Amino acid sequence: MTSTEPQRARSLNTLSKRLSGQGRREEALDAIQEAVEIRRKLASQHPDDLTLDFAVSLNNLSRALSYLGRREQALEAIQEAVELYRQLASQRPDDFAPNLAMSLNNLSVCLNSRGRREEALAAIQEAVDIRRELASQSPDAFTSDLADSLHNCSHVIGDMGRHEEALDAIQEAIELYRQLASQRPGTFTPALATALGMKERILHAMERDEQAMEVVEESVGLLRPFFLAEPSAFRVVMSALAKNYLELGRSLAREPNAELLDPVLERLEELSQTED
Repeated sequence: MTSTEPQRARSLNTLSKRLSGQGRREEALDAIQEAVEIRRKLASQHPDDLTLDFAVSLNNLSRALSYLGRREQALEAIQEAVELYRQLASQRPDDFAPNLAMSLNNLSVCLNSRGRREEALAAIQEAVDIRRELASQSPDAFTSDLADSLHNCSHVIGDMGRHEEALDAIQEAIELYRQLASQRPGTFTPALATALGMKERILHAMERDEQAMEVVEESVGLLRPFFLAEPSAFRVVMSALAKNYLELGRSLAREPNAELLDPVLERLEELSQTED
């Protein structure tokens, strides 16, 4: 092993993240694939020292492939990452259980996107169990991770048509996000708004549209200042929330709150015209 190979892999990993952040997905994939090749070789030679780096790059490779719609390859990469993190966590659980939970969370997303619901549920439930234990020991460090996994768990269960269970999971996530947002509103209010959007969709699927309308109105209100300040960052989520809010209003023959919604719709229209 030359002294430059680990540094080159680290640089490629960082480069891939930056390229992805700029929307340069193909270039990001090229960079992370090269990093994975280097780290695979290094980890085979020095497993005790470099397996973690290899697993990190595999996780990033899975994400890069997912962005490009290459779901089967993304699934293969995250499955390999999960196995590596599982090995590490079996040896040093205090150090690597968070990594294992993170990779299981990502594995569940990949499996669910392939329609493999039962496997996706098993992966996310394991992630929730790990993160619940971590959050009980270190709430400041891991409560947000637990909320994220509960949100994803609700998504998977909802896709399976088990709406009551999905509602329970998202409600627990919402309660955690509310606690976090009360302490750090700038960081966690958007996550709370997104979780409320998930709750609205579940309630609508259960034909509880009166409650769904109240929930989506709160969600739009929470996300609105963030969207108006940074429209590109929150456009996708806000567009879906606004659409659902309008559709619920029509189905219930109730006018949405114009004072709340009109500035959002105007900004969405401006963004659409800019693209055209």
